[in-house]
Amino acid sequence: MKRSVTLLCGVLLVYGLAAQADEWPQWGQNARHTGTSSAVGQRARQIFADVVYDPFVDIEKNADNGAGDLLVHYQAPLIDGNDVYMMFKTGTYTNITTWETQTWGEKKYHWGNGQLSEVWSFTSDWKPIPYSFAPDGPVWEPVFHPAASGSVLYVPGAAGSIYKVSKSTGAALAHIQPFGSDPDTFTIGPLTVDLSGNVVYQVVKFDHADPYGNDVVGAWLVKVSSGGSVQTATWASLTPGAPRANDRCQGTFSTNQLPFPPRPDAKAPTVPCGSQRPLSGLAPAVADDGTIYVGSVAHLTERTSFLVAVNPNLTPKWLSPLMERLNDGCNVTVPPNGTPGGCRTGAHTGVDPATNRPGNGRLYDDSTASPIVAPDGSIIFGVFTRYNFDQGHLERFSSSGQFLGAFLFGWDTTPSIWSHDGTFSIVLKENHYSGLGSYCNDDVICPPDRTATYPNDPEAYFLTQLSPNMNVQWRWQNTNQLSCTRQPNGSVTCVSDHPQGFEFCVNAAVVDRNGVTYVNSEDGNVYVVRQGGTLRESLFLDLAIGAAYTPVSMFADGKLLTQNDGHLFVVGDDD
Repeated sequence: MKRSVTLLCGVLLVYGLAAQADEWPQWGQNARHTGTSSAVGQRARQIFADVVYDPFVDIEKNADNGAGDLLVHYQAPLIDGNDVYMMFKTGTYTNITTWETQTWGEKKYHWGNGQLSEVWSFTSDWKPIPYSFAPDGPVWEPVFHPAASGSVLYVPGAAGSIYKVSKSTGAALAHIQPFGSDPDTFTIGPLTVDLSGNVVYQVVKFDHADPYGNDVVGAWLVKVSSGGSVQTATWASLTPGAPRANDRCQGTFSTNQLPFPPRPDAKAPTVPCGSQRPLSGLAPAVADDGTIYVGSVAHLTERTSFLVAVNPNLTPKWLSPLMERLNDGCNVTVPPNGTPGGCRTGAHTGVDPATNRPGNGRLYDDSTASPIVAPDGSIIFGVFTRYNFDQGHLERFSSSGQFLGAFLFGWDTTPSIWSHDGTFSIVLKENHYSGLGSYCNDDVICPPDRTATYPNDPEAYFLTQLSPNMNVQWRWQNTNQLSCTRQPNGSVTCVSDHPQGFEFCVNAAVVDRNGVTYVNSEDGNVYVVRQGGTLRESLFLDLAIGAAYTPVSMFADGKLLTQNDGHLFVVGDDD
């Protein structure tokens, strides 16, 4: 899923279940978001069930000026023994700019006798933050994402609220409303439940007249105990030292000055910062000691962003800037200066061409990349960078906020952690996108054919495993060139039209106990990759070009939940 070209993935598949409490209770499986299962994953050989959770997919694909992209982020399916909790949508859908006309809720399903049967449904009054034509607001429909804890399910609600819902009956046990009923106040991002059963979530209030042109009215971090007591902290109180609303922040050169930078010593103009606020696609991470990690962005410019650590009592612990950490722009990840796709002749090596400064990790509402707390206490966080063909960076910070390094992919990914042999590895998608220029959208200055322009780093799509220090341990490349479609009679027809393979269509993969990774792709296959980077098997579902990036989950008996095109499936080798 490139931000500029907007390729996405969206059906949900279920690969089986066994009785064990809260096998996948939230985003990334646990409060640290490590995406790891203690199960041994089954082989992906058979589809057992197919349930539609988004009935608007066909309309949504044509809502973006007929481009055919499914601009929606979906929930990770939640698992509790043989029970599954998954979002659903009703209401109406007329246009991407009015996505709030839809209605969101949560359904409980039970797996038994080879079937996934609906038990109950709970309809929420939650609404997503407004669509935005502006560069600093969402273009992709934000995620609606509950979290499970013990006997209850916590569900996002309207006006900065959450619902406490009984798992057994689907009845609302409480409606927690710290901010009243203001419709311009929004509960955003997936909810997170820590080891003590506290629910942590984020809230933002927009200016109704101009949500993205004017500064936000307020933003908060909220913590609710299992007993219902509520703590709130303003976002400003958690980000001391960050630029304030009326300060000036780093801007970019004008596109009429391409190629960038306009001169080797040029300074980009400044722009208003706006207040710091949370991101609508990001799930807070909580370490075992209760420290909360979140991303924070200046509302009026996404180039001024921070990783923020918060104490369990919602006081600030530290904030670490994501700005000017990277020195791999011109002449490094960008083609050589003065060549097609390169910076202007004479540009300094390593700078971001758009600012002529070291590169910034940028945060967007269109990304669901969330912080991960690694086994050694370090924090791993995916950020966006444009100048490396939209790939972004995966950045690593110490538990005290020191920047430890970065890897050259991080866009919209929450990697998985595999612990082994007294250490750990980081598993993530690594898409080397094509179809857009190296750092700009001018086809003359930045030709969109990456393979022809930059043959030393062509279009390619990998599943990659890294060491804790971000060194590559192995890669597995998707080299499938066939676009296949499943016909109504079950047969499959294919054409060869993807010479460079297909991108991985997942924003949070699953790694099982043995380090085997389960990941889906835009070619419609679920791929199962062994340690060392060899393919164990794949299972074709249906073509998924232009469908939303979607997370996967694993049951206690090793069946997998994965998504594509608004469907929930159950797949594995033993039902």
